[in-house]
Amino acid sequence: MSQQFPPPDQQPNPGYGYPPPGQPQQPGYGYPPSPQPKKSNAGKIVGFSCLGVVGCVVLLGIIGALLGDESNDKTKETAAPPAAASSQPAKSPEAKPSSAAPEKKPAVEVVAKKAEFKKSIIAQDGAYTSVSVTITNNGSKSINVNPLYFAITDTNGTKHPAELGADEDQIATVELAPGENVTGSITGKGAFAPKTVTYTDGLIGKAVRTDVS
Repeated sequence: MSQQFPPPDQQPNPGYGYPPPGQPQQPGYGYPPSPQPKKSNAGKIVGFSCLGVVGCVVLLGIIGALLGDESNDKTKETAAPPAAASSQPAKSPEAKPSSAAPEKKPAVEVVAKKAEFKKSIIAQDGAYTSVSVTITNNGSKSINVNPLYFAITDTNGTKHPAELGADEDQIATVELAPGENVTGSITGKGAFAPKTVTYTDGLIGKAVRTDVS
């Protein structure tokens, strides 16, 4: 059997698996090598796409959290003034110290009350009317107290001078220092209804009048 060779235009290409001339043909020779399968990049593209989506989601979450914190801070700052304003009316006006000045006491304070007449051994016969008087020195200087410095005015407007020594409880003749007081009786001659008592320091000083209770 004669060996057949392909036509000249179909000579095997030594670079495609044909043996060089003069050597026997080996099985598999005469055909170009099979092309190697190309690696597909589709998996990489899908993987990168998934990572990009996840990264975008995480980034959006971080941005949202930051914006949320800023929004909460602004909301708290905006809400703070109304809270302070709402606490303002809670203050009670009664808690404020009173601006009114305390009532100033008079330098000489006289209090007079009706009293029972107690006849002394030097009192003359006849009717007498006594009034119990308490005098207090609220001033900064001493004052003098004497039964002759008092007078009683009755409900008819008649003024009765003090009768010396008629009542056993007659007010004493003393000098009152600041803050001191003394109590005693002032007696007028006759039976009458006492209305007011007047005290004058030294007879020519300022008169102090008080109602008889």
